[in-house]
Amino acid sequence: LVSVYRDTYLNLGNDVYNKCNAAYAKGGPEQAITMLNMNLDLYITDFVTVGFDGLMNTIDALGGVEIDVTKAEIPHLNNYQASMYCTEENPNNLTTNYTPVTQPGLQTLTGYQATAYCRIRAIGNDFQRTERQRTGLEQGLVKAKQTDPATLTKIANDAFPLIATSLDVDELLEMVSNVGKYNIVETSGFPFDESLTTGNIGSKGSCVIPVDLKANVVELHNFLFESEE
Repeated sequence: LVSVYRDTYLNLGNDVYNKCNAAYAKGGPEQAITMLNMNLDLYITDFVTVGFDGLMNTIDALGGVEIDVTKAEIPHLNNYQASMYCTEENPNNLTTNYTPVTQPGLQTLTGYQATAYCRIRAIGNDFQRTERQRTGLEQGLVKAKQTDPATLTKIANDAFPLIATSLDVDELLEMVSNVGKYNIVETSGFPFDESLTTGNIGSKGSCVIPVDLKANVVELHNFLFESEE
């Protein structure tokens, strides 16, 4: 499981260089896939985009996820719960209608709490935030593997209207039926720690820069496929 850091300075698939998350913002999933395939020498053909509601509802339907929350993370987790639905148009749309996390340690987080946890970036940087996101995904898989097939089918059907995807519901249900065979054996971020730097690039601001894109791509293919091809 690999997170591509959102501020990575890459070709957006149209010979324009910017932070890679601009590809999705400007051209949706199709351009995001083009950007990933071009820069990372991949052949991605399908996608699933999950928003906050789809993530929160799925985690709640699974009975929550087990996360080891640190003391330092608690205030930021609760702040994100309060501000989850703030927008540019309504930046002060804070809420008190949430269940705060009060103690550190391993605990079951609700969908709302887990989504807030995955958004924390005040501790460390975006690299650490993606680690939290991968932890959330890993723990979601743990709970899914403990859930009976009928419940998983209902969860998938309920989530389908809340996602955007190139797959149809039958294809997703086939994946769900095989969830017991899935294992996340290792996770990382791209570019890799030893092959990146950060810095300001003109009007683009602070970016994550692959020191050697080719070397990073070779390492990525080794990581994902155990092959440099």
